[in-house]
Amino acid sequence: MEGERRRRWILISSVLWSTQQLILKTGTEWEVMLNMGDYTFAGHFRVTKPQFEYLQMKLQENGIEKEHSQGLPPVPVTKKVLMFLWYMANQNSFREISDKFDVSQSSTHWIILVVLNIICTMGTTFISWPNTCEKAASAAAFHRLCGLSGVIGAIDGCHTRVQRPHIRGGDYMNRKAFYSILLQGIVDERERFIDIFAGPPGRVHDARMLRASDFYTTWQENMDEYSLLGDSAYIGQAFPFVITPKRDNGALPEADQLQNSNISHGRVVVEQAFGKMKCKWRRLRDLQNTRIDVVVMITMAACFLHNMCIGASEICQEHPHGCPKQGDENE
Repeated sequence: MEGERRRRWILISSVLWSTQQLILKTGTEWEVMLNMGDYTFAGHFRVTKPQFEYLQMKLQENGIEKEHSQGLPPVPVTKKVLMFLWYMANQNSFREISDKFDVSQSSTHWIILVVLNIICTMGTTFISWPNTCEKAASAAAFHRLCGLSGVIGAIDGCHTRVQRPHIRGGDYMNRKAFYSILLQGIVDERERFIDIFAGPPGRVHDARMLRASDFYTTWQENMDEYSLLGDSAYIGQAFPFVITPKRDNGALPEADQLQNSNISHGRVVVEQAFGKMKCKWRRLRDLQNTRIDVVVMITMAACFLHNMCIGASEICQEHPHGCPKQGDENE
Protein backbone atom coordinates (compact mmCIF):
# COMPACT_ATOMS: atom_id res chain seq x y z
CA MET A 1 0.00 0.00 0.00
CA GLU A 2 2.78 2.41 0.88
CA GLY A 3 4.51 1.76 -2.45
CA GLU A 4 1.26 2.31 -4.35
CA ARG A 5 0.62 5.63 -2.59
CA ARG A 6 4.16 6.74 -3.35
CA ARG A 7 3.81 5.89 -7.06
CA ARG A 8 0.49 7.74 -7.20
CA TRP A 9 2.05 10.81 -5.55
CA ILE A 10 4.96 10.79 -8.01
CA LEU A 11 2.49 10.55 -10.94
CA ILE A 12 0.35 13.41 -9.64
CA SER A 13 3.43 15.55 -8.98
CA SER A 14 4.77 14.96 -12.50
CA VAL A 15 1.41 15.90 -14.03
CA LEU A 16 1.23 19.09 -11.96
CA TRP A 17 4.79 20.02 -12.89
CA SER A 18 4.15 19.49 -16.60
CA THR A 19 1.04 21.67 -16.28
CA GLN A 20 3.11 24.46 -14.73
CA GLN A 21 5.51 24.33 -17.65
CA LEU A 22 2.63 24.99 -20.06
CA ILE A 23 1.63 28.25 -18.37
CA LEU A 24 2.50 31.00 -20.84
CA LYS A 25 2.71 34.73 -20.45
CA THR A 26 -0.70 36.26 -20.95
CA GLY A 27 0.54 39.50 -22.46
CA THR A 28 1.18 38.38 -26.03
CA GLU A 29 -2.32 39.55 -26.91
CA TRP A 30 -2.31 42.69 -24.77
CA GLU A 31 -4.11 44.66 -27.52
CA VAL A 32 -7.37 42.92 -26.56
CA MET A 33 -7.40 45.16 -23.48
CA LEU A 34 -8.15 48.09 -25.77
CA ASN A 35 -11.24 46.27 -27.06
CA MET A 36 -12.81 45.88 -23.62
CA GLY A 37 -16.16 47.51 -23.01
CA ASP A 38 -15.99 50.92 -21.36
CA TYR A 39 -17.17 49.63 -17.99
CA THR A 40 -14.71 46.71 -17.96
CA PHE A 41 -11.82 48.89 -19.13
CA ALA A 42 -12.51 51.44 -16.38
CA GLY A 43 -12.78 48.64 -13.82
CA HIS A 44 -9.28 47.39 -14.65
CA PHE A 45 -7.43 50.62 -15.42
CA ARG A 46 -9.47 53.09 -13.31
CA VAL A 47 -9.82 55.50 -16.22
CA THR A 48 -12.27 55.85 -19.07
CA LYS A 49 -11.05 55.35 -22.60
CA PRO A 50 -11.18 59.10 -23.36
CA GLN A 51 -9.15 59.74 -20.19
CA PHE A 52 -6.67 57.07 -21.27
CA GLU A 53 -6.29 58.70 -24.69
CA TYR A 54 -5.82 62.11 -23.09
CA LEU A 55 -3.11 60.79 -20.75
CA GLN A 56 -1.34 59.05 -23.61
CA MET A 57 -1.39 62.24 -25.66
CA LYS A 58 0.04 64.29 -22.79
CA LEU A 59 2.78 61.75 -22.10
CA GLN A 60 3.73 61.73 -25.77
CA GLU A 61 3.89 65.53 -25.76
CA ASN A 62 6.29 65.31 -22.81
CA GLY A 63 8.70 62.80 -24.31
CA ILE A 64 7.52 59.22 -23.88
CA GLU A 65 8.60 57.21 -26.93
CA LYS A 66 9.11 53.69 -28.20
CA GLU A 67 12.38 52.19 -26.95
CA HIS A 68 14.39 49.22 -28.15
CA SER A 69 15.76 46.88 -25.49
CA GLN A 70 18.52 44.32 -26.13
CA GLY A 71 17.52 43.90 -29.78
CA LEU A 72 13.87 43.19 -28.91
CA PRO A 73 10.99 44.96 -30.66
CA PRO A 74 10.21 48.37 -29.14
CA VAL A 75 7.46 48.61 -26.54
CA PRO A 76 4.61 50.68 -28.02
CA VAL A 77 3.64 53.86 -26.20
CA THR A 78 0.08 52.59 -25.77
CA LYS A 79 1.39 49.50 -24.01
CA LYS A 80 3.58 51.61 -21.73
CA VAL A 81 0.64 53.73 -20.65
CA LEU A 82 -1.48 50.64 -19.99
CA MET A 83 1.34 49.13 -17.92
CA PHE A 84 1.67 52.32 -15.90
CA LEU A 85 -2.05 52.54 -15.20
CA TRP A 86 -2.17 48.87 -14.26
CA TYR A 87 0.75 49.43 -11.88
CA MET A 88 -0.97 52.41 -10.24
CA ALA A 89 -4.41 50.77 -10.07
CA ASN A 90 -3.32 47.42 -8.64
CA GLN A 91 -0.90 45.88 -6.16
CA ASN A 92 0.67 43.41 -8.58
CA SER A 93 4.42 42.81 -8.46
CA PHE A 94 6.70 43.67 -11.37
CA ARG A 95 6.86 39.94 -12.14
CA GLU A 96 3.08 39.74 -12.45
CA ILE A 97 2.93 42.86 -14.62
CA SER A 98 5.77 41.43 -16.73
CA ASP A 99 3.74 38.27 -17.34
CA LYS A 100 0.54 40.16 -18.08
CA PHE A 101 2.09 42.42 -20.72
CA ASP A 102 4.79 40.07 -22.05
CA VAL A 103 7.64 42.43 -21.14
CA SER A 104 10.75 41.44 -19.20
CA GLN A 105 10.84 42.33 -15.51
CA SER A 106 13.75 44.70 -15.99
CA SER A 107 11.98 46.50 -18.84
CA THR A 108 8.76 46.62 -16.81
CA HIS A 109 10.58 48.28 -13.93
CA TRP A 110 12.30 50.72 -16.28
CA ILE A 111 9.08 51.64 -18.11
CA ILE A 112 7.22 52.38 -14.87
CA LEU A 113 10.05 54.60 -13.62
CA VAL A 114 10.27 56.46 -16.94
CA VAL A 115 6.53 57.17 -16.98
CA LEU A 116 6.59 58.23 -13.32
CA ASN A 117 9.44 60.64 -14.00
CA ILE A 118 7.65 62.12 -16.99
CA ILE A 119 4.26 62.50 -15.32
CA CYS A 120 5.86 64.19 -12.30
CA THR A 121 7.09 66.96 -14.60
CA MET A 122 3.52 67.58 -15.73
CA GLY A 123 2.12 68.96 -12.48
CA THR A 124 0.52 72.08 -13.93
CA THR A 125 -1.30 69.93 -16.48
CA PHE A 126 -3.35 68.37 -13.68
CA ILE A 127 -3.10 70.69 -10.64
CA SER A 128 -3.32 74.47 -10.68
CA TRP A 129 -4.25 77.21 -8.22
CA PRO A 130 -7.66 78.78 -8.99
CA ASN A 131 -7.87 82.15 -10.70
CA THR A 132 -10.04 85.02 -9.50
CA CYS A 133 -13.24 83.75 -11.09
CA GLU A 134 -12.64 80.18 -9.87
CA LYS A 135 -12.02 81.44 -6.33
CA ALA A 136 -15.33 83.28 -6.34
CA ALA A 137 -17.12 80.17 -7.63
CA SER A 138 -15.48 78.00 -4.95
CA ALA A 139 -16.42 80.48 -2.22
CA ALA A 140 -20.05 80.36 -3.32
CA ALA A 141 -19.97 76.56 -3.43
CA PHE A 142 -18.47 76.25 0.06
CA HIS A 143 -21.05 78.72 1.40
CA ARG A 144 -23.79 76.43 0.09
CA LEU A 145 -21.98 73.39 1.50
CA CYS A 146 -21.22 74.57 5.03
CA GLY A 147 -22.58 78.11 5.47
CA LEU A 148 -19.14 79.72 5.83
CA SER A 149 -18.14 82.73 3.74
CA GLY A 150 -14.87 83.33 1.92
CA VAL A 151 -13.71 79.69 1.88
CA ILE A 152 -12.07 78.31 -1.28
CA GLY A 153 -10.63 75.01 -0.04
CA ALA A 154 -9.82 72.58 2.75
CA ILE A 155 -6.33 71.49 3.84
CA ASP A 156 -5.19 68.28 5.53
CA GLY A 157 -2.37 65.75 5.68
CA CYS A 158 -2.41 62.09 4.62
CA HIS A 159 -0.02 59.21 5.42
CA THR A 160 1.29 56.63 2.94
CA ARG A 161 2.85 53.51 4.47
CA VAL A 162 6.48 52.78 3.64
CA GLN A 163 9.18 50.44 4.80
CA ARG A 164 11.60 51.91 7.34
CA PRO A 165 14.25 53.80 5.33
CA HIS A 166 17.90 53.02 5.97
CA ILE A 167 18.74 56.70 6.50
CA ARG A 168 17.00 58.52 9.39
CA GLY A 169 14.44 55.75 9.53
CA GLY A 170 13.09 56.81 12.92
CA ASP A 171 11.87 60.10 11.43
CA TYR A 172 9.32 58.15 9.38
CA MET A 173 7.60 56.55 12.40
CA ASN A 174 4.36 58.47 12.86
CA ARG A 175 2.11 58.80 15.89
CA LYS A 176 0.04 55.85 14.64
CA ALA A 177 3.16 53.67 15.07
CA PHE A 178 3.87 52.84 11.42
CA TYR A 179 6.38 54.24 8.94
CA SER A 180 5.04 56.69 6.40
CA ILE A 181 5.58 59.73 4.24
CA LEU A 182 3.17 62.63 4.30
CA LEU A 183 1.07 64.26 1.64
CA GLN A 184 -0.39 67.72 2.21
CA GLY A 185 -3.41 68.35 0.04
CA ILE A 186 -5.51 71.46 -0.50
CA VAL A 187 -8.83 70.50 -2.10
CA ASP A 188 -11.64 72.56 -3.61
CA GLU A 189 -15.38 71.95 -3.37
CA ARG A 190 -15.22 69.41 -6.23
CA GLU A 191 -12.70 67.28 -4.28
CA ARG A 192 -9.96 68.26 -6.75
CA PHE A 193 -6.45 68.97 -5.52
CA ILE A 194 -5.48 72.60 -6.11
CA ASP A 195 -2.10 72.26 -4.34
CA ILE A 196 -0.04 69.32 -3.05
CA PHE A 197 3.20 68.85 -1.12
CA ALA A 198 4.54 65.29 -0.80
CA GLY A 199 7.51 63.72 0.93
CA PRO A 200 7.97 64.85 4.56
CA PRO A 201 8.63 61.98 7.03
CA GLY A 202 5.61 60.64 8.89
CA ARG A 203 6.55 62.07 12.29
CA VAL A 204 6.31 65.65 11.00
CA HIS A 205 3.31 67.55 12.37
CA ASP A 206 0.77 68.87 9.84
CA ALA A 207 1.45 72.47 10.92
CA ARG A 208 5.19 72.03 10.45
CA MET A 209 4.58 70.46 7.04
CA LEU A 210 2.53 73.49 5.99
CA ARG A 211 5.36 75.82 6.99
CA ALA A 212 7.83 73.74 4.96
CA SER A 213 5.69 73.74 1.82
CA ASP A 214 6.10 76.06 -1.15
CA PHE A 215 2.50 77.13 -0.66
CA TYR A 216 3.34 78.76 2.68
CA THR A 217 5.88 81.09 1.12
CA THR A 218 3.26 82.51 -1.25
CA TRP A 219 0.06 82.16 0.76
CA GLN A 220 -0.69 85.90 0.86
CA GLU A 221 -0.56 86.14 -2.92
CA ASN A 222 -2.53 82.92 -3.37
CA MET A 223 -5.25 83.47 -0.80
CA ASP A 224 -6.11 87.18 -1.20
CA GLU A 225 -9.04 87.70 1.17
CA TYR A 226 -10.07 84.03 1.12
CA SER A 227 -9.54 81.22 3.65
CA LEU A 228 -9.02 77.47 3.93
CA LEU A 229 -10.67 75.06 6.35
CA GLY A 230 -8.36 73.06 8.61
CA ASP A 231 -8.64 70.62 11.50
CA SER A 232 -7.31 70.87 15.05
CA ALA A 233 -3.72 70.29 13.88
CA TYR A 234 -3.63 73.95 12.81
CA ILE A 235 -5.17 75.39 16.02
CA GLY A 236 -2.94 77.89 17.78
CA GLN A 237 -0.59 78.19 14.81
CA ALA A 238 0.19 81.43 12.99
CA PHE A 239 -1.95 80.61 9.95
CA PRO A 240 -4.37 83.52 9.51
CA PHE A 241 -5.65 81.99 6.28
CA VAL A 242 -6.81 78.73 7.94
CA ILE A 243 -10.16 78.57 9.75
CA THR A 244 -9.96 75.99 12.54
CA PRO A 245 -12.50 74.69 15.05
CA LYS A 246 -12.53 75.98 18.63
CA ARG A 247 -11.28 73.60 21.29
CA ASP A 248 -14.24 72.03 23.05
CA ASN A 249 -13.63 71.80 26.80
CA GLY A 250 -17.23 70.90 27.50
CA ALA A 251 -18.43 74.48 27.92
CA LEU A 252 -18.28 75.71 24.35
CA PRO A 253 -20.95 78.33 23.51
CA GLU A 254 -23.65 77.28 21.08
CA ALA A 255 -22.39 79.68 18.41
CA ASP A 256 -18.91 78.12 18.53
CA GLN A 257 -20.39 74.62 18.41
CA LEU A 258 -22.29 75.60 15.26
CA GLN A 259 -19.09 77.05 13.79
CA ASN A 260 -17.23 73.81 14.54
CA SER A 261 -20.00 71.81 12.90
CA ASN A 262 -19.88 74.01 9.80
CA ILE A 263 -16.11 73.61 9.55
CA SER A 264 -16.49 69.84 9.82
CA HIS A 265 -19.11 69.82 7.05
CA GLY A 266 -16.82 71.83 4.80
CA ARG A 267 -13.69 69.79 5.54
CA VAL A 268 -15.32 66.58 4.35
CA VAL A 269 -14.16 67.34 0.80
CA VAL A 270 -10.48 66.80 1.63
CA GLU A 271 -11.18 63.58 3.54
CA GLN A 272 -13.24 62.27 0.63
CA ALA A 273 -10.52 63.23 -1.85
CA PHE A 274 -7.91 61.21 0.05
CA GLY A 275 -10.34 58.31 0.40
CA LYS A 276 -11.22 58.22 -3.29
CA MET A 277 -7.58 58.53 -4.36
CA LYS A 278 -6.46 55.60 -2.20
CA CYS A 279 -9.45 53.52 -3.24
CA LYS A 280 -8.86 54.02 -6.96
CA TRP A 281 -5.02 54.08 -7.08
CA ARG A 282 -4.27 51.06 -4.93
CA ARG A 283 -0.51 51.18 -5.43
CA LEU A 284 -0.55 53.65 -2.53
CA ARG A 285 -1.54 50.76 -0.26
CA ASP A 286 1.55 48.64 -1.01
CA LEU A 287 4.81 50.57 -0.99
CA GLN A 288 6.72 48.58 1.59
CA ASN A 289 9.64 47.75 -0.72
CA THR A 290 9.83 51.00 -2.66
CA ARG A 291 12.51 53.71 -2.48
CA ILE A 292 11.37 56.91 -0.77
CA ASP A 293 12.01 59.04 -3.86
CA VAL A 294 9.84 56.68 -5.90
CA VAL A 295 7.15 56.69 -3.20
CA VAL A 296 7.00 60.48 -3.53
CA MET A 297 6.63 60.21 -7.31
CA ILE A 298 3.89 57.58 -6.98
CA THR A 299 2.03 59.79 -4.49
CA MET A 300 2.23 62.80 -6.80
CA ALA A 301 1.16 60.69 -9.79
CA ALA A 302 -1.86 59.43 -7.84
CA CYS A 303 -2.89 63.04 -7.12
CA PHE A 304 -2.54 63.95 -10.80
CA LEU A 305 -4.54 60.92 -11.91
CA HIS A 306 -7.18 61.68 -9.27
CA ASN A 307 -7.68 65.17 -10.71
CA MET A 308 -7.73 63.85 -14.25
CA CYS A 309 -10.52 61.42 -13.38
CA ILE A 310 -12.61 63.33 -10.89
CA GLY A 311 -15.96 64.56 -12.11
CA ALA A 312 -19.55 65.06 -11.10
CA SER A 313 -20.58 61.83 -12.86
CA GLU A 314 -17.83 59.64 -11.41
CA ILE A 315 -19.05 56.83 -9.17
CA CYS A 316 -16.76 54.25 -7.60
CA GLN A 317 -17.76 50.83 -8.90
CA GLU A 318 -17.03 49.20 -5.55
CA HIS A 319 -18.38 51.95 -3.30
CA PRO A 320 -21.27 53.72 -5.05
CA HIS A 321 -22.22 55.50 -1.81
CA GLY A 322 -18.73 56.87 -1.15
CA CYS A 323 -15.26 55.45 -0.66
CA PRO A 324 -14.43 54.59 2.95
CA LYS A 325 -11.87 56.73 4.73
CA GLN A 326 -8.77 54.86 5.91
CA GLY A 327 -8.92 56.12 9.49
CA ASP A 328 -5.43 55.06 10.51
CA GLU A 329 -3.77 56.57 7.45
CA ASN A 330 -5.57 59.85 6.82
CA GLU A 331 -5.05 61.44 10.22
